Amino acid sequence: MDETLSRKSDVGDATEQQGERQRRDVTYDALILDAKLRQSLVTVRSLGQHGKRVAALATEDNLVYSDQVPIFSSRWCQQSYIAPSYKNGTQPYLHYLLQLVRSTGIGVLIPSADGTVELLRAHRQELEQWGSRVALTKEAALATAVNKEQTLQVAKHLGLNVPHGVLVRTVDEIAEALREVGLPAVIKPVSSWRWGEQEGVRLISRLVTSLDEARQVAETISVVGSTMLVQQFLRGRREAVSFLYANGEFYARFAQWAKRTHPQLGGTSVYRQSIAVPRDLGEPAERLVQELDLEGYSEVEFRRDSAGRPYLMEINPRLSASVELAVRAGVDFPYMLYRWAAGERIERVQGYRVGEWMRYLEGDLLALVESFRQHGRPGIQPPAQALWEFVSTFFLPTGYDYMDKHDPLPAWTAFREFADHVWYHKKNFWSAATKIKSTQ
Repeated sequence: MDETLSRKSDVGDATEQQGERQRRDVTYDALILDAKLRQSLVTVRSLGQHGKRVAALATEDNLVYSDQVPIFSSRWCQQSYIAPSYKNGTQPYLHYLLQLVRSTGIGVLIPSADGTVELLRAHRQELEQWGSRVALTKEAALATAVNKEQTLQVAKHLGLNVPHGVLVRTVDEIAEALREVGLPAVIKPVSSWRWGEQEGVRLISRLVTSLDEARQVAETISVVGSTMLVQQFLRGRREAVSFLYANGEFYARFAQWAKRTHPQLGGTSVYRQSIAVPRDLGEPAERLVQELDLEGYSEVEFRRDSAGRPYLMEINPRLSASVELAVRAGVDFPYMLYRWAAGERIERVQGYRVGEWMRYLEGDLLALVESFRQHGRPGIQPPAQALWEFVSTFFLPTGYDYMDKHDPLPAWTAFREFADHVWYHKKNFWSAATKIKSTQ
């Protein structure tokens, strides 16, 4: 692994912006933020294969369980950096990132995590004054896309199907909302990332089957001051359409469906397949992206009901974890996103391979464990069926996240990272058990 910025040198604060630009002796076409995420590795590989100089940045909290970061071992990663975590305060991270941007010529900053997107939104102008461009759409579109309530309002105005739901601001309103929506129900935070008093928190959607369970979930969300949506539970399959949209035109479209996800509700897809863009998803999704003027990359997620009707779930206005399937099927969204952010000409993609399968093995294993733990809950496969499908997938033509014959080291690093993670939790479990036994 390359030495991090903190080990390599003390950059120092700027005195004159022009003077610092002249002193830059290292330049990168792109800095990939959120280096721990799978889509970040896909981005490094994509840009590297196109001859771009690419660096990657992780945060210290990514190294709690293991010091293994798969992207750092990629042949295409020119330099690796480790910044302070922003979850317990943004200033150390921002100071580090600004130092890096000031001292190093960076063309494009590419984020992939909800928390990083929120942080860059607040400090975009400060970062871009040093010549770097942030690969995110303009603020007006972004503000709507990251807010589920506002997104659904626009979608409903355009005639898209949206799940029946009730906006809830306090735990006391949960009972009335459930009387209207019914059980089981889904409780969603309006925004996936929320800054609390002491730290930043990523909030996820939760399925609830009782009033007591709903109150517990609502309490967790309300603690950080977030409003929430209580929505009907849809049992159909999850499908998504991704776009590269710029200057009023669509340069690429791609669709996939997720056969398995982790967590089971609203989680990342761990076994997924490329499909032709369904007419009843593609046209409504395009209208929504155009209405918001959502430039750059976006993924529009739908869930079908028992009758097969698609309902809008949300929009991800940043690279999604499942983007490698699109790349392998012939739609190189990371490179297109880079070219859009850099102000370069974008090549239009007319088609892609349908029927390609991709699997995130670690996530699929965790989904299997979840099916045993949550047996009997809505939307959870019976354990025997889940085990059979998990094993049988090994005998089907399938690509695997992290694995690339032209760049093999990240897959080995990911395996070591997973082993470290398991060992960390096993060691903590036995340590806790020993302490309990000693007090008896």
